[in-house]
Amino acid sequence: MVDHQFADAGLAALYDRFHPWESRGDVSFYLPHVLAARSVLDIGCGTGLLLHRARDAGHTGRLCGLDPATGMLERARRRSDVEWVQGDLETVDWRGEFELAVMTGHAFQVLVADEQLRAALAAVRQLLTEDGRFAFETRNPAARAWERWTPENSSTTRAADGTPVRMEHRVLSPAPGEPLDRTVTFSTTFSGPDGRAEERSRSTLRFLDAPELDAFLAEAGLEVVERFGDWDGSPFDPEHSPEIIVFARRGERAPSRP
Repeated sequence: MVDHQFADAGLAALYDRFHPWESRGDVSFYLPHVLAARSVLDIGCGTGLLLHRARDAGHTGRLCGLDPATGMLERARRRSDVEWVQGDLETVDWRGEFELAVMTGHAFQVLVADEQLRAALAAVRQLLTEDGRFAFETRNPAARAWERWTPENSSTTRAADGTPVRMEHRVLSPAPGEPLDRTVTFSTTFSGPDGRAEERSRSTLRFLDAPELDAFLAEAGLEVVERFGDWDGSPFDPEHSPEIIVFARRGERAPSRP
């Protein structure tokens, strides 16, 4: 099920206001790779920011955004010079069509169940060209980012009509001090002045370490070719890097599962 904050048109309209281009290290990092590829699929494209930027920067090839969230795609479709598809990797059947597939905004972490993750990676391998690349990131669990998802670290922006809107997160599990058991579930609350007009969304994300991630990729017939630890291109450090940023390609061996 799509999170309420992405399905709802009003909340989706706030996404780029809370996460503007200037603060999005992931979009700046991936953009040169998008511009270098003739055909690009943005999986979980959200409001379409990355592909919009690619067109603005002169990309003339095929750009396609895939997302299950109605609210987010409504924002993306403000531009018609990009192909927009509502759905996910389990609802499409592309074969060898894309030189680059990307997942930004930690969208990879919504693949919570093992079988969901396996199915998604198998679909990615299938849709890539023979020399295609899959680029994505997941938060390094060692950095324990969820411990900073607290009301004290809330942020505020203004809606299109100028009304201030506050966004705050609250982790529901694991409880403070408890060890991580694969997933983190948290709520996101949006509120207007004095807490009025409150809306809530609930999300669950999976945290994989690098060895677990590599095992899933290898099982799907994907081979890691580059790995970084942050948006400045620094090497991945298992203990200290905030991100696990991966570039993978189709391996020579076929997937080990049907």
